[in-house]
Amino acid sequence: MFRLRHAPFAQQALALQVGVLVVVVGVGFALVGWLFDDELTQQYGTRALAVAHTLAADPAIAAAAAADDPDGILPGRAKAAESASGALFVVITNRLGIRLAHPIRERIRQPVSTDPSEVLAGNDTINVERGTLGLSARGKTPLRDASGAIVGEVSVGFRIEDIRGHINRELGVAAIFAGGALLLGCVGSVLLSRRLKRLTLGLEPRELAELVQEREAVLHGISEGVLAVDADGLVSVCNDEAVRLLGIAGAPTGSTIETLALPPVLRDAVDRRAPVDNVITVAGDRVLVANYRAVRREERDLGGVLTLRDRTDLETITRELDSVRTLSTALRAQRHEFANRLHVLSGLLQNGHGGEALEFLHAVSDTAAPMGGHTVDDPYLQAFVDAKSAEAAEKDVRLALADTSWVGTRVTAPVEVTTVLGILVDNALEAARRGARRPAWVDLALLEDGATLHISVVDSGDGVEADLAGRVFDAGVSTSAEDGRGIGLALARQAARRLGGDVRLAAAAGDDHGAVFEARLPTALQPLVIRE
Repeated sequence: MFRLRHAPFAQQALALQVGVLVVVVGVGFALVGWLFDDELTQQYGTRALAVAHTLAADPAIAAAAAADDPDGILPGRAKAAESASGALFVVITNRLGIRLAHPIRERIRQPVSTDPSEVLAGNDTINVERGTLGLSARGKTPLRDASGAIVGEVSVGFRIEDIRGHINRELGVAAIFAGGALLLGCVGSVLLSRRLKRLTLGLEPRELAELVQEREAVLHGISEGVLAVDADGLVSVCNDEAVRLLGIAGAPTGSTIETLALPPVLRDAVDRRAPVDNVITVAGDRVLVANYRAVRREERDLGGVLTLRDRTDLETITRELDSVRTLSTALRAQRHEFANRLHVLSGLLQNGHGGEALEFLHAVSDTAAPMGGHTVDDPYLQAFVDAKSAEAAEKDVRLALADTSWVGTRVTAPVEVTTVLGILVDNALEAARRGARRPAWVDLALLEDGATLHISVVDSGDGVEADLAGRVFDAGVSTSAEDGRGIGLALARQAARRLGGDVRLAAAAGDDHGAVFEARLPTALQPLVIRE
């Protein structure tokens, strides 16, 4: 028992199956043998009773028994019936139970060894009894004369050993079939155990349980989202991180992939079953990096696995760094310009040209204000516009702030505002630079409406193609052929919607301009308070 407990599970299963088969076949065989023995004994008893009825129906036998004549026809008739039927004995008695015919002549005129009262009372009996000739199955019937009076009995018996021999012969044949069934069952159990071992890769139930626990711990403990789809398109695995990143309500395990609101690029990857590496997409308010691998085993399609990494924080930091870099570039340019002017003014004063120094100061003060101008009071927007103007000049593109622009208050959400504004302006500058119109230009309009900031960006580029106009805000869709593009507008719309606003393509192209993008950013500005 100790060894069995520590044996491999496949061996335990095999031993259990073989044991069950042996018990079932053994019990079944014993039950069949017992029923067969009882049935065959009953049949022999019925046969004995039939032989007794045949003898009792002979009037000559009844008359001889009534005359109490053991030397007449009774011994001969009994012997003939015994030989014809193969019985152990045929005994005929008178009405007192004294033998008138018996296989052993010395026992004639002796009373029978078993109680004859029930038969002499007029009843047929079938039973198994032990007499002077041994254990036998017996049939007894009363012997009646012509008037119907009971004048004796006829008792016929068959040897139990003959019955047992018949039973043993029949059970021997049955044993062959039972053994064959047991052997077939054992072979099936061996094959089943081998298949079980092969399906479980030779692992024990304890090891399988540990693997399941480890799988659950890994799937729900890693920082990456995992979404597995089987060959029929049903979700087989979806960990908590995937649910969070994709914004899925509830556990999607068992549902079809069509019911999940996946971004188009991810849905396309799952449908094509082709490997995808580090695809950047937007799901809800998150930027995701996705990878997809199809799973095949022995040329059989098992589905695929989609892994997701959250890049939202990294993308936000990148945009903020871009804004800081832009501001630092503008400040560096202004510092150089201011230093040059100070050098000129210092030289004039040192050389005693006071009048020229004064004229230079007037000239500097009368110079046009920075592009932000006095129409835009917020320092974030002023610095951003000035920095982008310098960047546009480096790309040989003119960036102009529309005369209708006016923002008289401060920005309350600088990250979202600079994200939306930076993406729209960067895209416009790139479109103008690559466009056919010259000189290249970008017009920017900023307008305050209470706490809402309206942004309009127009470029001189070639515009957005008609087949892309409806999908330009989808992650991965870009008018540029360069890899890794197509995420900016999706991020801009995402940032705008965090403020309750939106970004839209107002015009794909025009006769004298390229694309026109508009953004509405509620709660982006500090409401203007009018004091009485």
